[in-house]
Amino acid sequence: MRSAPLPTRLAFGGLAVALALATASCGEDGDDNTLQNTCSPSASSTVDANLANKVPEAIRKDGKIVVGTDSTYAPNEFLAEDGKTIQGFDVDLFNAVAAKLGLTAQFVTAPFDNIIPSVDSGKYEIGVSSFTVNAERMKTVDMVSYFSAGTQWAAKPGAGITPDTACGKKVAVQKGTVQVDDLEARSKKCTDAGQAKITIDQYQGQDEATAAVVSGKEDAMLADSPVVAYAVKQTNGELELIGEIYDSAPYGYVVKKDQGEFAQALADALKACIADGSYTAALKNWGVEAGGITDPAVNPAVSS
Repeated sequence: MRSAPLPTRLAFGGLAVALALATASCGEDGDDNTLQNTCSPSASSTVDANLANKVPEAIRKDGKIVVGTDSTYAPNEFLAEDGKTIQGFDVDLFNAVAAKLGLTAQFVTAPFDNIIPSVDSGKYEIGVSSFTVNAERMKTVDMVSYFSAGTQWAAKPGAGITPDTACGKKVAVQKGTVQVDDLEARSKKCTDAGQAKITIDQYQGQDEATAAVVSGKEDAMLADSPVVAYAVKQTNGELELIGEIYDSAPYGYVVKKDQGEFAQALADALKACIADGSYTAALKNWGVEAGGITDPAVNPAVSS
């Protein structure tokens, strides 16, 4: 899911899976055991002075924005061959957005379910990690829509499981995602109908969930549609898509509640990226342009 790829690999529990390394002008910056990736605005990017003035003073003053991300979610955000550099379409796109604001984005690896609380506490200045926009999340943070994705399932070929026949099966999912709620609702339907529950095994990283299905430990998995499609492609026949994509919804950047002007500046920077083509270029680089949107918004109306 990219153009002119360079080879890289991600180990799925012993299975070497070919991935792609997108080029970026990035350097490493780490403290303790946290992996970080710092990407400067492209030399060809044009700063929008009006939008840059809407960036909170503390961020604008040092010219850097600290981004919390879960780097296990290829092709959206994941580690390159060096095991340190964070790459993916979310990274490419947000670098373009940050450039419009005159900022350098510093991506920091974090557990997915820790990112929103860490944005709220001020540890991260933004969360960029394929967060589905929903009413529950918007109670505590503001969200800026930038992409659309649905849920997709996958299993080993011939597994004989579908989303509607998962009762009594073991299903892998990443902890803290909207797909956990999906599985819990499906499992309740199973038990209400007198059938066996779905065993829901939650993994800290999506790479771990995928590895568990490839190894046969789990019967199936579900995740965001671009992530599952990418995993199926990269496992070279070890997995196949099952069922249709459903529950499409926007992804959103996560911003602290008291920074409404900044959130709007992000939405406007996205619109500027759409207008100048850098938005489409970032998505095409990873083969996910089908999820592109035309109307970024702060706290868009979504079904709960």
